[in-house]
Amino acid sequence: MKPSPLIYHRPRSIEEACQILAEVAHEGKVLAGGQSLIPMLSMRLAAPANLVDITAIDRLDSITASAGSGVTFEALATHAALASHPGANAVQPLLGRALQLVAHPTIRNRGTTVGSIVHADPSAEMPAVLLLLDGSVTVRSVRGSREIPARELFLGPLESALEPDEIATSVTVPGAAAGVGVAIDEIARRHGDYALVGVAARVQVTDGEVTNARVTYVSAGEFGEVVDYRDVIGGASVAYDRDPLWNRLSEAARERIETEADIHATARYRSQLVAALTARVVLRAARDGVASLATRPSAQHVEAGKK
Repeated sequence: MKPSPLIYHRPRSIEEACQILAEVAHEGKVLAGGQSLIPMLSMRLAAPANLVDITAIDRLDSITASAGSGVTFEALATHAALASHPGANAVQPLLGRALQLVAHPTIRNRGTTVGSIVHADPSAEMPAVLLLLDGSVTVRSVRGSREIPARELFLGPLESALEPDEIATSVTVPGAAAGVGVAIDEIARRHGDYALVGVAARVQVTDGEVTNARVTYVSAGEFGEVVDYRDVIGGASVAYDRDPLWNRLSEAARERIETEADIHATARYRSQLVAALTARVVLRAARDGVASLATRPSAQHVEAGKK
């Protein structure tokens, strides 16, 4: 199939792009990487009257990173560029780890991380990562700019808090602190396919014991939710993986996270994946937190200039 007839716009500045969106109102779509939008246009799952291609805008692909302010990446920064950015990986290692799970290399070379986030697909990794890290999205329009916290960004599957005339220009996530570990893993039919279930965890460790554990899910649970397991595994020993608290975590995840069946997996199978992956990923994040005490001192300041 081919896209429905539309008017193609190619602005040269963010101000021009915002002006076009203000004029076309609800009848416009923004094109950056296009790895999600183009298939939707081709299958006529989306049929905007106007397509606003922002790829000709200069200096909208920068990536900056510092331990103090975190990692900020702009609208045209690709998955591949962010995944290979040494400053970003040093300041917030979960970004690079998650991006290795996103689709396939060809798609990572073209797709943009900001676009993936605001697309708000519950089967995608990066919305879950943004939620877990308490990041935020900066958006622009002719009215000015505003910052949307991750907890307010996702209104539902494929639905975000952006207004029709707004463009997401950048995303910021905080850096990883010493004693706070992160991890992500997923099960897919093939590497790069959409996950049957994915789990991302952020765990705080003090004196070798878990003091806080927050988890987000891909293709499971309620989209936009961050699950706190502190009541289940608070005090669990990181060095002793046979601690009974780790078994309680698996059962708690099975009870708290709802799963649904589709053509790829039954709800029961997905529930089993949730239980197994939650325990595995949280333990991995806890060990990362212990390791970070030696490799990620709080005073460290990693600075990476614009890409």
